[in-house]
Amino acid sequence: MVRKERVETKENVRGGNGSIEFHYILTEEELMGHGTMYARVIIKPHSSIGWHQHIGNTEPYYIIKGEGTFIDNDGSKTTVYPGDVCTIEVGQWHSIENNTDEDMEMIALIINERAK
Repeated sequence: MVRKERVETKENVRGGNGSIEFHYILTEEELMGHGTMYARVIIKPHSSIGWHQHIGNTEPYYIIKGEGTFIDNDGSKTTVYPGDVCTIEVGQWHSIENNTDEDMEMIALIINERAK
């Protein structure tokens, strides 16, 4: 089967600023209980995904274009570039910001702690 990705634009994601485009690669159903989201995410210029916690799941980010600031569980900030992988453990907090004038793109995969 071949199908097109589903695209949604959301504002103020997790209390962040601006616009985020979600290009869903697999639906939650297609992840078969192993996760809830697999998507290419485009963070528009001067936008962010707000500070949030993952309970019962984790969400690595793989940066594919642009640069951003990853805010880790301990509040530390790291500038991230293509090829960087941002990881958190189950129960931790994180956020990410694009403070540039260019789009930032990443792959995000929300993985359940245990398959349902």
